[in-house]
Amino acid sequence: MNFLALIGALALTYYRPHKSLDLLQHIFSPYAHWLERNFNGGKNRHGVIAWLLGALLPTLIVGLGYFFLLSINFLVGLLFGIAVLYLTLRFSQFERRAEQIVAALRDYNIDHARALFKSWEGVDADAYSQTQLSRTSIETALKRAHQGLFGPILWFVILGPAGALLYRLTYLLKLEWHPQQDNAFNRFAERVFEWIDWVPARVTASCFAIVGDFEDAVYCWRTQAETWPNQALGIILASGAGALGVKLGEPLPYKGVIVFRPELGLGDEADADYLQSAIGLVWRVLVLMIGLLLLITFAHWLGN
Repeated sequence: MNFLALIGALALTYYRPHKSLDLLQHIFSPYAHWLERNFNGGKNRHGVIAWLLGALLPTLIVGLGYFFLLSINFLVGLLFGIAVLYLTLRFSQFERRAEQIVAALRDYNIDHARALFKSWEGVDADAYSQTQLSRTSIETALKRAHQGLFGPILWFVILGPAGALLYRLTYLLKLEWHPQQDNAFNRFAERVFEWIDWVPARVTASCFAIVGDFEDAVYCWRTQAETWPNQALGIILASGAGALGVKLGEPLPYKGVIVFRPELGLGDEADADYLQSAIGLVWRVLVLMIGLLLLITFAHWLGN
């Protein structure tokens, strides 16, 4: 059942891509801001209540609706699961954005590549060199593949469509609620996302190692991940950089100031070819995850 729903949702998002960069964020953002305006009293308990209404309540509704529809008709439940995953997974825009940057870099159209990256990541890249732009584009590709695809897929395997939705809504609340100084409202959503992303981050990093350069991926994971400010993201980027054999991280210019970032990975400097390789790495991990889910589904059928 889960296997069929995932295949159906991935096929739908690939052949009928979302028009917006993140369809779920586009729909959910007004509600997240409404919760922040009406519940943000600067206390941690206010953030807990808002998270329950913003993430847990929609998840429970979707989960109960999914199992209710399954009990009525298998096909109706399957279609509902595909619809939820279609809304949840960030698959349709990922490859297109990265491929556009690859094409611009290969044409030596650095200005167009910077504009594409800014529209993709929302970061001013006017001062980035070609190497820096390639590096940050690879980081964005690996990060977005995990947070928009691999993480939700893992929670989908555990809890069905409701699990994928819980992961994405918690991430979006963490993203949309901007913490202010001495304001604990956002703290609970950040903590919950750290909890639910603990296993997915390590599964993604392990998959990068399996489908890429295993020894370098594990070495970078063990020696470099802790230097990154966000440990979960550091694990993903370090393992991905090692699997690709490319250098990531390193300082970047931002508004006239050089921002320090630790070095991740081993090997060559980033370029358009390595960005293309990162896209291939993501595809191989996706195939690996689908294959593992197929084996789990087949074993379940045999067990019954």
